[in-house]
Amino acid sequence: MIDFELTDEQRVLQKSVRGLCDRLIVPNARRWDEEEHFPQEIIPAMGEMGLLGMQVPEKYGGAGMKFHDYVVALEEVARADASVGLTMASHNSLCSGHILLAGNEAIKQKYLPQLATGKVLGGWGLTEPGSGSDAGAARTRAVRKGGGWVIDGTKTFITQGSVGGIFVVLASTSPEKKSKGLTAFVVERGTPGFRTGKKIQKMGLHASDTTELIFEEVEISDDQRLGEVDGGFFDTLKILDKGRIGIGAWSVGIGRASFEAARRYAKERVQFGKPLSEFQAIGHMLADMATELDASRLLVWRAAWMQDQGMRTTAESSIAKYYAARATMRACNAAVQIHGGYGYTREFDVERYLRDAKLAEIGEGTNEVQKMVIARELLRVAAEGG
Repeated sequence: MIDFELTDEQRVLQKSVRGLCDRLIVPNARRWDEEEHFPQEIIPAMGEMGLLGMQVPEKYGGAGMKFHDYVVALEEVARADASVGLTMASHNSLCSGHILLAGNEAIKQKYLPQLATGKVLGGWGLTEPGSGSDAGAARTRAVRKGGGWVIDGTKTFITQGSVGGIFVVLASTSPEKKSKGLTAFVVERGTPGFRTGKKIQKMGLHASDTTELIFEEVEISDDQRLGEVDGGFFDTLKILDKGRIGIGAWSVGIGRASFEAARRYAKERVQFGKPLSEFQAIGHMLADMATELDASRLLVWRAAWMQDQGMRTTAESSIAKYYAARATMRACNAAVQIHGGYGYTREFDVERYLRDAKLAEIGEGTNEVQKMVIARELLRVAAEGG
């Protein structure tokens, strides 16, 4: 049975993470955004608290927590700074998550302790310049050579692309099979032929590192392969089921920050002799924000609970991500509107929240992809008599 109350341990976790964020992240978030600075200086503190290995078992140096614990913590970090939250999400869900899912024992022992402690940041490479949501159109190739592989190609929109040290990369090993011919590999920084490409100039999330990755005849051993040959896409779908729940929690965190800023401003700003909060139109906007963000959080928690029970969450993950992405965009838009002209300036954080939140409707599957997944799952269940 789903319990809508956090456990005592989760409340302690939530309070601890919020304390770290209020100390080290919130006071610096605006400056990091303006300077487009990746805050490497906070990684040790996040690693020490266990935020970079939350679901990694303790035997590999992680915190060994539940998925629900992770989304509670991620919401708090995203509330403080969406860029730092995205670093946490991609590191945990995509890179470490893929190694946890598909790696053999040797690969787990080699890489997870470094990732879980934050000694090294991880990245994940699926998207390419010409493919976008169409993973089957991937042009990065991995060709067998002796007992290993040679990788050639380019990946783009890679979070931690220039600051990461360990990358999970999807390459086509059977091009004729399209998406069913992808295989995952672990590639380390410093491998000959592997380098960072151009930095991606983004609308928001300026403190999140995003670049291309270039592979030019990169030779790796078969020991660096994750999972079965041509089985990478099926593992990727499982990774995205969890990753989309994380992006849902990330979205709620940004929405919370915008709601709290709007509520605070509405109580302080006086117009026509009374605070903005006393105008019915403003009150209704705040009510809509709070309602939709609460609903988003419950959808995220439902999907997280199902993951912890070992249940399939393809539909529930997409529902949570899709609804939360839309809700946070509406909340951020409303927050700017409540601030009026000041909301359009960099003097207040709500303009940054709005810029950052847009990725929620694009990353790890656009809103349109989420609706496609949801519809497909609904029809599948109906066909099975559910």
